[in-house]
Amino acid sequence: MTEPAALIRSTDPAEARARLDELADILHGCVHAGGSVGFILPYSIAEARAFWERKVLPALDAGGQTLFVAERAGRLVGTVILDHDGMPNQRHKGDVRKMLVHPDHRRLGLARRLMDALFTEARERALTMLTLDTRTGDPAERLYQSLGFETTGTIPDFCRDNFSDRLDSTTIMWKRLA
Repeated sequence: MTEPAALIRSTDPAEARARLDELADILHGCVHAGGSVGFILPYSIAEARAFWERKVLPALDAGGQTLFVAERAGRLVGTVILDHDGMPNQRHKGDVRKMLVHPDHRRLGLARRLMDALFTEARERALTMLTLDTRTGDPAERLYQSLGFETTGTIPDFCRDNFSDRLDSTTIMWKRLA
């Protein structure tokens, strides 16, 4: 049987509101699979939904962020956010946030395709630099390196592990856009 094709696109605040349950499911699944995306266990679906409502939707409404989604068989299964609402001396730079692919839909190239869409949008906005951070040693770090991100350094004991009290390092990365 052939895997359903994925559609990668940006979405607007109205659609994000209408599909909050799907967005929450993606985030919830990633946290429970060990993704270091700011949350630790226990982590409920209600908390995941509240994150999108309180932290992302206001920025989408204000026009400071662009949300990209991966959709398969009519269901949202991945996200990445381009934060392009920088300080006046950083308007040339964007930040990559919440690169998430639901665990049931990984290893299909969705993260790379989401990032490609983000790169296109960043260039259209005349951004020349992107930055992000990721837990040191995670598969995401290798993905970002393969996409041309360079490492500035690491910060030890930056974030708590999802499953234990262990503190993990984060890697700070950047990429120039041509």
